[in-house]
Amino acid sequence: MNFIKFLGTAGARFVMISQLRYSAGIWFSIDGIQFVVDPGPGTLLRAVKSKPNLNPQKLEGIFLSHRHLDHSCEINLMIEAMTDGGFKKKGIVFAPYDCLYHDPVILLYCREFVEKIEVLNEGKNYKLKNLNFEIPVKLKHSVETYGFKINFNDITISYLPDTSFFPQLIDYYKNSDIIIINTVLYEKKENVQHLCLSEAEEIIKNIKPKNAILTHFGMSMLKNKIWEKKEEISKRAGTEVIIANDGMNFEF
Repeated sequence: MNFIKFLGTAGARFVMISQLRYSAGIWFSIDGIQFVVDPGPGTLLRAVKSKPNLNPQKLEGIFLSHRHLDHSCEINLMIEAMTDGGFKKKGIVFAPYDCLYHDPVILLYCREFVEKIEVLNEGKNYKLKNLNFEIPVKLKHSVETYGFKINFNDITISYLPDTSFFPQLIDYYKNSDIIIINTVLYEKKENVQHLCLSEAEEIIKNIKPKNAILTHFGMSMLKNKIWEKKEEISKRAGTEVIIANDGMNFEF
């Protein structure tokens, strides 16, 4: 079974701090290969408490889009869980340079537990067993940030994490069959480097994916009850848009 499990859907600091939504990461299982993306606070707990539970010892990799705490807080914990507390050297960690060498979030002793650490760069491709990760572009965020595109069985699965909108995003993420978009803001705010709802809709409208999933919601998205606006969002975007909720399992 191929699936994407949304362990948490909280975006930005205030929803994370209040835990109005869980702030855990996203768990992927593709062709039997399991990896977790952006392990924020609560990732390990939400994994082992999910139904059916997800076993961190089965992980093959961890992808870190950037070093902000709501994305990286449990990176070291998940490395320990993936490697049986460091007794089984395994797995690959994918992370930007500054997560390792500038205000690093990955502890030195944990780095010894994994088989490999891949430093992300735009335009590069990386392998996790038979999965190919393409890093389309360096995103426009307050720290070094990258998303990915995975090609699997003629399906392209994309993750677009925190970023300001810029028109080239549409070209970089074109041909996505499934796209996950971190959508923090209900309305655009100047000098806030996150996507708002209308910008996410613009991306979806132009890319025309088969499935578009919005997640990583800030306080304004929750106050406006974004889950109740699914139909109108889908109509404006020109495709069915899924509003993720905590624990949601998306099979493909």
